[in-house]
Amino acid sequence: MRTVKDYLDEANEVVPRVTPQEGMEIHSEGNAVFIDVRDSNSLRQTGTIAGAYHVPRGMVELSADPESAYYKPFFKKDAQICIVCGGGLMAAMAGKTLMEMGFENVINVGGMNAWKEAGGPVEPYDL
Repeated sequence: MRTVKDYLDEANEVVPRVTPQEGMEIHSEGNAVFIDVRDSNSLRQTGTIAGAYHVPRGMVELSADPESAYYKPFFKKDAQICIVCGGGLMAAMAGKTLMEMGFENVINVGGMNAWKEAGGPVEPYDL
């Protein structure tokens, strides 16, 4: 029987994780697509990375597939995709899923709290 640890270990093997400082460097270049995969309540409580798109973890596959009615056009196969969540776990698993879907340049930015503590740019989330 597979466990969450098995899935997470596999995800961490294939999805590179960067430090908040490295993530902020990527963010400052302005070319990457940042995606926050947390639920709306979490985003309302803490805000999100400035300019990040919100795609709940459960919608990643549907939002990233151009054949889906839920497709979001910011999911481009040639874009650098930077994923953030609460602590890096959901970001790793979402990243692995995107890589399996053919996205080649996916990184795990880790958790929103670490981003904020490092002084990363944030904005409020209100939907």
